[in-house]
Amino acid sequence: MALPGDEAVNFITNLVSQGQIQPAGVDLSLRKVFKLKSHLTLGRERRSLPEFEEVEPGSDGWWYLSQGVYKVMFNEVVSVPEDYVALCFPRSTLLRSGVLLVCTVWDPGYVGRGEALLHVMNPYGLKIERCTPVAQLVFVKLLKKPSRTYKGIYRGENLDK
Repeated sequence: MALPGDEAVNFITNLVSQGQIQPAGVDLSLRKVFKLKSHLTLGRERRSLPEFEEVEPGSDGWWYLSQGVYKVMFNEVVSVPEDYVALCFPRSTLLRSGVLLVCTVWDPGYVGRGEALLHVMNPYGLKIERCTPVAQLVFVKLLKKPSRTYKGIYRGENLDK
């Protein structure tokens, strides 16, 4: 069972506008954009995340992004309840324009200002304004509470940024 947006909004703070509340979820808007600056090291017992460099928008509040892969941070702070999972999907306008937004599952107990991967495939690039909705978060009720909730390294991410 998925929550309608007007109920899911109770798990999200820092909305840019009430227009982000959708029939089946809540839109997440663009806060920051980053370029990857190094590789990822990922093993069974070792993890070293890549370095990133923030891409500043122009003085007009717009980013001009060429083809490539970027990490993006959302404006909204999300708190996934213990008996829900949140699923993040790209806005269809991005897909229709040659831009992918890749998100992950947001586990029960996750709290933070999430991130996603933006892949600009359009050969002409992407011009996008700060605070533009780029994703929709859908909350799905679990049949029962899990035996444990998310306690990983991303819990509480970007709350101070």
